[in-house]
Amino acid sequence: MSNIANRKIIKVKDGSFTKTDDILAVEEPIEISLSMLKADPPIVNKNISITMRTPGNDADLATGFLYTEGIIFQNHQIDSVVLGLNTANVMLNNTEPIDLSKIERHFYTSSSCGVCGKSSIDSIKTVCKIVSESKPLLVSKEILHHLPKKLQAKQEIFDQTGGLHAAALFDYSGNLLYLREDVGRHNAVDKLIGAAFIENKLPLNQHLLLLSGRASFELIQKASMAGIQFVLAVGAPSSLAVELAEEFGITLIGFLNAHRFNIYCGSERVVGS
Repeated sequence: MSNIANRKIIKVKDGSFTKTDDILAVEEPIEISLSMLKADPPIVNKNISITMRTPGNDADLATGFLYTEGIIFQNHQIDSVVLGLNTANVMLNNTEPIDLSKIERHFYTSSSCGVCGKSSIDSIKTVCKIVSESKPLLVSKEILHHLPKKLQAKQEIFDQTGGLHAAALFDYSGNLLYLREDVGRHNAVDKLIGAAFIENKLPLNQHLLLLSGRASFELIQKASMAGIQFVLAVGAPSSLAVELAEEFGITLIGFLNAHRFNIYCGSERVVGS
């Protein structure tokens, strides 16, 4: 399934109209479901979420979503992920009990907002079971200034369409480890955390999360679930994002580029601040 689409358009420039081809980022729904064959009674294809996303890395998206929503906590809970046409069924191996009350919540999320349709802030404050280590994470401002350029150099689909968000994971030396793109900011983060979750890389408490757009509440919540202590955004954070970052002891930086950035909380992790 392609994540880009061709479209005939009319381009208007300097008063002239020109017919041409354009490339768009694909946006399609995906239904995420769970199967627990050994449960009593057995649960087969229990629908959990329908979200709009860019096709690709769907197994990462499904597992990342289930993890950041607090439904699963260890990668050995997953036997396999069965992908279909716009579906992802996560097969659980039943080695550990699942909190079925979490499963009873049904989600519809748009690509633009990971919390649309959720009734209150309390309903998305999932319980984080990762305990932050005391080992400090210190990063120089010079390393931070170079991260957006490294991200842009790897945004292949964005270069073609201009219509995708990206989430990138770096180590504290500024080396790019994971990159995921999607029409939804929250989906890009779920894909990234899901990839690390599958590879048993959590917690990510010695890593930097870079967001290609703004930093909103749900993205900080997802970062906290993965143990991330350092979140950077090319755009602005919301007031609630800053409050949650302070609550979880996360360093939050906004308006990051090659020449400037704002530290909203956690300045002790930035060398020279």
